[in-house]
Amino acid sequence: MAHEPDGQALISPARGTRPANRRELIVRAAADLFYRKGYATVGMGEVARAVAIGPSALYRHFRGKQDLLATVVGNALEAVDVTLAAASSSDVGVRLAAFALEHRGIGVLWRREARHLSADNRAQLRLVTDRIVTRLIDLIRERRPALGVAEADLLARSALAVGISASFHSLSLPEPGFNNLLGELITATIDAPIALADPMTSHLDTVAAVLTGSRRETILVEAAKLFARNGFAGVSMDDIGATAGITGPSVYNHFPAKTDILTAAMFRGDEWLRMGMNRAFAQANDPCDALRRLLRSYAEFVFENPHLIQLLISESVHLPDAVRDRGRAAQRSYIAEWVHLAGQVHPTWDLSSARIRVQAAQTIVNEISLTPQFRTDPAVESAVVVIGARLLAIAQD
Repeated sequence: MAHEPDGQALISPARGTRPANRRELIVRAAADLFYRKGYATVGMGEVARAVAIGPSALYRHFRGKQDLLATVVGNALEAVDVTLAAASSSDVGVRLAAFALEHRGIGVLWRREARHLSADNRAQLRLVTDRIVTRLIDLIRERRPALGVAEADLLARSALAVGISASFHSLSLPEPGFNNLLGELITATIDAPIALADPMTSHLDTVAAVLTGSRRETILVEAAKLFARNGFAGVSMDDIGATAGITGPSVYNHFPAKTDILTAAMFRGDEWLRMGMNRAFAQANDPCDALRRLLRSYAEFVFENPHLIQLLISESVHLPDAVRDRGRAAQRSYIAEWVHLAGQVHPTWDLSSARIRVQAAQTIVNEISLTPQFRTDPAVESAVVVIGARLLAIAQD
């Protein structure tokens, strides 16, 4: 589960000045605004004001907002690539942690905002992400020569997930405490025991489609998938109607507005997570067993409903303020249950450290469930539970 990022706006340069690094300042300001407010809600005029220039001056540097977003995300990914190119198999965890904390917005920008880019821009950025993953795979296999490519790939993406987990919360620790903890978690992920089938075998292709029982349910399920894939702002009522087998206007017979569909989908996800949590608590023998069962319950839900997790991560910015606040409170409350359990199992952990560990474990599950090639291997869900348990320092059965 993800907590919406908090933060403070950058300080604007004095109006009328012409700093030599104006383009860099524009990119930094846009990155901050896209991170805190969401790409769809930020206008070019707001970016221009953040660097004390007029909109026309902004367009001398960038063709439009999408061009600016492509630059923001591309620069961030290139910086990750440079960091890993300089890393060794022995210090990769430390280097990746330091980078992640210096550039805390990168995870949100990539996971939430990159979907707004053109197909060509996304394809170019995927080349960079593939290069990043390949570099990390090579470092992991140098560190652990017995690993196969599939295992190293999963560990590489999991390690990156631990790094970007800091994007989804505003927690801090006195330094070097945060750097050290995040580095330890990344290293623990890289060194986690793992075994996957090689080559990966598909099980999802054999699953028969199940028809939903009502038109309203069909709309809700299909709209949630569309919102997750294309972003709330990129989906129209006509799109929703087409996937549900009806006309766009007919959707209004079941939901008053598009935001009502998003609200229903997001709160359904939260309710299902809480049902799984309550079941885990009811079946547990002690706090450690409860935390173990809670981790498994979370992984089961996420792998079965990756589109709902994508909504929880990225689309709450489009909800009305009161609904968004309620959703954030529900997310924080759910995470607090994990942190409370972790504190019972490990009384020496402070609350911030425990939550950083919880967020890292959850982000691994989220990121791997949203990676298409891993959703086709039934062993992956178990593998991420093992990695998550390692980060939470709990033994597996």
